[in-house]
Amino acid sequence: MIVIVDYGIGNLRSVQKAFEQVGAPVRLISSPAELEGARAIVLPGVGAFGDGMRNLQSLGFVEPLCQAIEAGVPLLGICLGMQLLFEESEEMGLHRGLGLLRGRVRRFAGGIKVPQIGWNQLFWRRPNPLQAGVPDGAYAYFVHSYYVEPADPDDILATTDYGISYASIVGRENLLGVQFHPEKSQAVGLRILRNFVEWVVQDDRISRH
Repeated sequence: MIVIVDYGIGNLRSVQKAFEQVGAPVRLISSPAELEGARAIVLPGVGAFGDGMRNLQSLGFVEPLCQAIEAGVPLLGICLGMQLLFEESEEMGLHRGLGLLRGRVRRFAGGIKVPQIGWNQLFWRRPNPLQAGVPDGAYAYFVHSYYVEPADPDDILATTDYGISYASIVGRENLLGVQFHPEKSQAVGLRILRNFVEWVVQDDRISRH
């Protein structure tokens, strides 16, 4: 079972429906106790970084999430959920994140239109579990004013150009994150979610031998 963390940030039903569309067994959870036994975790979210962290803390999710990641459970962060994986954000002040990946969340600058809303391209930086069947330059749907700046370039799996070239897919070991909305990215988004599910299944098969 793949669990989608409901911490009061954004409409999660569209994410749930997208996973169901690719045949994945998923359910929404709102209690840290429900993380136990999860084969994989999805951390979605839209809105402000500080609000997201406060909600995770108030619901008691922070420590159990970190423990699950340390135990090797795969996690996919989506949009705000990806940003929360990092150490800190400069959105409306300075806020600490989960610190599972090193780096900072920064605001787009340089006179470009913010937020970025609409379709933009993904350019692969290195092979990763989400890449199969998604060509270099494929389009995904974005809505965001802030982007992640990983401290380790090896954590950047794909980039997107919007005033600057920034990390739009990140990952390390059992952690993956996408800045765009796969549930709104039509065939490309569904393929990326299917790739995540297949990676989880493959990892599960390996871990049982």
